[in-house]
Amino acid sequence: MAEFIKIYPENPNPKEIKKVIQVLKKGGLVIYPTDTVYGLGCDITNTKALEKIARIKGIKLDKANWSFICADLSNLSDYVRQIDTPTFKILKRALPGPYTFILPGNNNLPKEFKKKKTVGIRVPDNSIAKAIVEALSNPIVSTSIRDEDELLEYTTDPELIFEKWQNLVDIVIDGGYGDNTASTVIDLSDGEPVVVREGKGPIDIF
Repeated sequence: MAEFIKIYPENPNPKEIKKVIQVLKKGGLVIYPTDTVYGLGCDITNTKALEKIARIKGIKLDKANWSFICADLSNLSDYVRQIDTPTFKILKRALPGPYTFILPGNNNLPKEFKKKKTVGIRVPDNSIAKAIVEALSNPIVSTSIRDEDELLEYTTDPELIFEKWQNLVDIVIDGGYGDNTASTVIDLSDGEPVVVREGKGPIDIF
């Protein structure tokens, strides 16, 4: 059964963050807050954890379109081909924020994603997500926790999330109520911004 951990977004407790990191490094799955909906994440370098998430989501790992959660743009070159100045300016303007940017992947992608031509990059404006990724020293792979309820789509209450997910993951972080609108997805893989999904992030900045 999962552990339910309260972390305050104003001042994430390093001791609690360390606990989350230990679980991630052992291949555990964590549900955590972002600046949009709550996410389900694992260490990008842990194959077993990636396979676990794929099983939960009922998809093949090589078909998964998950986001890479980064602390800032400094890790970008680890997974993304060199991008031009206009593209970088767009990223700089929008991040951290409620956007997922689809960018061309490079040859350093983890082996599970080698066949992918593009990757989704997220830099959430959320201190808990940022603290986790910084302490882990590499991105976490993330997918949103959709609800079967068509009207709700996303559960915002961490206690209800815990009730539903406690037997599937290792930690559920209570970082306060989440949002029920997913990130705006912008495809920048061909240079010009293309809106794939309109979500929380306004599109008039592009």
